[in-house]
Amino acid sequence: MASPRKVIITCAITGGIHTPSMSPHLPVTPDEITEHALDAAKAGAAILHLHARDPQDGRPTQDPAAFAAFLPRIKQASDAVINLTTGGSPVMTVEERLQPAKTFRPEVASLNMGSMNFGLFPMLGRYEQFQHDWEPAYLEKTRDTVFRNTFKDIEHILHTCSGNGTRFEFECYDIGHLYTLAHFLDRGLVKPPLFVQSVFGILGGIGTHAEDVAHMRRTADRLFDGDYVWSVLGAGRHQLPITTMAAAMGGNVRVGLEDSLWNGPGQLAGSNADQVGRIRQVLTGLGLEIATPAEAREILSLKGGDLVNF
Repeated sequence: MASPRKVIITCAITGGIHTPSMSPHLPVTPDEITEHALDAAKAGAAILHLHARDPQDGRPTQDPAAFAAFLPRIKQASDAVINLTTGGSPVMTVEERLQPAKTFRPEVASLNMGSMNFGLFPMLGRYEQFQHDWEPAYLEKTRDTVFRNTFKDIEHILHTCSGNGTRFEFECYDIGHLYTLAHFLDRGLVKPPLFVQSVFGILGGIGTHAEDVAHMRRTADRLFDGDYVWSVLGAGRHQLPITTMAAAMGGNVRVGLEDSLWNGPGQLAGSNADQVGRIRQVLTGLGLEIATPAEAREILSLKGGDLVNF
């Protein structure tokens, strides 16, 4: 009898999408990010996807000093794989976004595979007031912002980080992003196994219909012929349905307060660990096993936690 398939759970702890007024549980300070990350790892997350925030007002920041306030603490207390963002937020420059991965040389860094509209402005209508002036201005700005990830930008990030042994979580928000990744594979600038993170439900990217998920899977299968590891995330209320669907189709999963603030209809998630626990129940119910950090490193051919710069 074949062994159950191992599924990698990634947990995206805080991100750069949601603002502090949207949930009292969104981690902002280094202590909060550390606590949420370690609890998520204990709950079963093999990979921790990390952003940083200004501890005073919760604004997204890519200042390496902000990351230095929590990265060593998480590494010392957990064996989880650390994945640092090069996405930052849609309103940052590429050079700003690159700094943490360039400085800390993580095992994994996220890399967006195309420029796109990235509409967060619909969230303005869901909240009557905000704690900080920057929040509504930040959301409104996305009405007229192109989240820039040109071929030149992607090449720059690849060339900067590849020499450090960092591998990439290729974030694909639409079908064309898969073709862009195939282009870089053809040129030899990326190497399998490709860690492909399909993102569903961002305004400006692919939707959340079951056919969208199936189309992503079919296209990736055709382009990469098995030389990839597929993971998915669903934004907002679509988080659990999308991840459940993808897990049943052979995928890995990502949850966390970066992607969704919810733990059910009308119920805010109290922590990232809550969401990890929910998807873990689903995976177990499907007869799947949860990958440990060591197994995730083997599946993704990572360099190991002792070769990072933090």
